[in-house]
Amino acid sequence: MARQLLGRITSLLPILIGVSVVVFLLVRLIPGDPVVALLGMEATPEAIAALRERYKLDDPWAVQYLAWMGSLLTGDLGRSVQSGREVLPLLMDALLPTLWLALAATVVSLAIAIPTGVIAATRRDTGADMLASLLSLFGLSMPSFWIGVLLILLFSIHLPILPASGYVAPSEDFGRFLLHLILPAITLGTALAAAIMRMTRATMLEVLEADYVRTARAKGLPRRKVIWKHAYRNAQIPIITLIGIQFGQVLGGVVITETIFSWPGIGKLTVDAIFARDYPVVQGAVLLTAGLFVLINLATDILYTIVDPRMRLS
Repeated sequence: MARQLLGRITSLLPILIGVSVVVFLLVRLIPGDPVVALLGMEATPEAIAALRERYKLDDPWAVQYLAWMGSLLTGDLGRSVQSGREVLPLLMDALLPTLWLALAATVVSLAIAIPTGVIAATRRDTGADMLASLLSLFGLSMPSFWIGVLLILLFSIHLPILPASGYVAPSEDFGRFLLHLILPAITLGTALAAAIMRMTRATMLEVLEADYVRTARAKGLPRRKVIWKHAYRNAQIPIITLIGIQFGQVLGGVVITETIFSWPGIGKLTVDAIFARDYPVVQGAVLLTAGLFVLINLATDILYTIVDPRMRLS
């Protein structure tokens, strides 16, 4: 198991190297000069030249990339052109709010999707099934920014019971942290729940037709035990796969939600850095997101072996 896990981790290194090359090149294709964006149009040529020399922006791209990778191997992602702060602490400060939001959205989606998907599958072609399908279609069709705006209008303006935006660290005030987390978590979790519900329903319908489920029913086992212990347990692998993919996508794709709710996460930081042509921050943020996505996929593979011991990492 340990050797297989090490081999899997080693095979992921070329992916991260490829991502680093792509993001390095794409960032430099963004129109505009980061030095001019930082100093302004009225900056003197001497000031522009000094700052470009400081960040080695006049070196060939190959030299810049090798220097960046050399620093990266030592844990140094450089300094932000805009703020002057080291990139790694800047990313860590933004990553924690995004992780909180992603975890909360995943919990919301599972609380909605799993029971709804199981009910829809066990009551196929009934009113409950049709209602669940309608709700999932609504969740897949509605843009997250629209859902977020509706939630703000309802719960922050018409019924002023939840804050419309902002972030409070859980270490400062856990109660206020939860209040600020509810609306963005529901906004993200709604779209996630729709996809997971459809996957749960489809997988459960397939498993419910299996011979071992019919045998369990023939033995006279309680319906609840047949559904949750025999059917749902064997339907978890595709659902876990989808959850792992979605969690990784949430970490890298919460830009709209974080912007709507002024949530200081990695997505909002990346967008602000792109507008400011802050190369080190954009490169570090994309590479960090890609690394997390790769680790999540690896954790999903490991989770397979826990859910179903017959599966092994290959």
